[in-house]
Amino acid sequence: MTAMTFQPLSALSLWLLCLAAPALAADVQVAVAANFSAPMKVIAAEFEKTTGHQAVLSFGATGKFYAQITNGAPFEVFLSADDETPKKLEQDGAAVGGSRFTYATGRLALWSAQPGLVDAQGEVLRKGGFRKLAIAAPKLAPYGAAALETMTRLGLMPALQARLVTGESIGQAFSFVSSGNAELGFVALSQIHDNGKLISGSAWIVPETLHRPIRQDAVLLARGKDSPAAQQLMAFLKSEKARAQIRAYGYQVQP
Repeated sequence: MTAMTFQPLSALSLWLLCLAAPALAADVQVAVAANFSAPMKVIAAEFEKTTGHQAVLSFGATGKFYAQITNGAPFEVFLSADDETPKKLEQDGAAVGGSRFTYATGRLALWSAQPGLVDAQGEVLRKGGFRKLAIAAPKLAPYGAAALETMTRLGLMPALQARLVTGESIGQAFSFVSSGNAELGFVALSQIHDNGKLISGSAWIVPETLHRPIRQDAVLLARGKDSPAAQQLMAFLKSEKARAQIRAYGYQVQP
């Protein structure tokens, strides 16, 4: 049997592929950056309803997924928290060239589960009144790197260094704050907003001028190049149905 080869298709062609019910439903293994957990669960449910295929989701830190993928982890699609890691996977031959695109641009927020602790300008970082500040590991998680860059640009790293509690992923940083193990922390806006409303506590949305843009790219991995289900998921992420969910969780999407 001749092996299938992946030919990049237009977004429209791939979306039309999605509209046809598959002859056989299949699973697609998806590595998803922790910040995108909530919207991706909704998108995966819509994807299954539309195509019959099931997206099997694993959530974690982008840097950790990079190590797993390059060491043979059986993922077929990767939704990263940055644009550099998917690019490196293409260069490594672990991802399909030409399949990468930006599915969302994220926003960083300083959040506390306590109402009134975080002010609208983030001055709490200067004034104090807290013992622990949670961030994601900067070397593993792009949102952690953005938090570090923000504190550095504000000139606050010397004062805050001793108070930092570092989680492996942005999901763990969020858990530190929601559990009360840290009074506040830098999290993804998507973790604390639902349809534009703060879910609880108090927050400061970090100005985008304080860190590099958090462009999040998706890429078709080498293990998924011959999988119709993986290709259809990549197309579905570009659909208006998926984009509406992405916007609802506080992300920006490209026109």
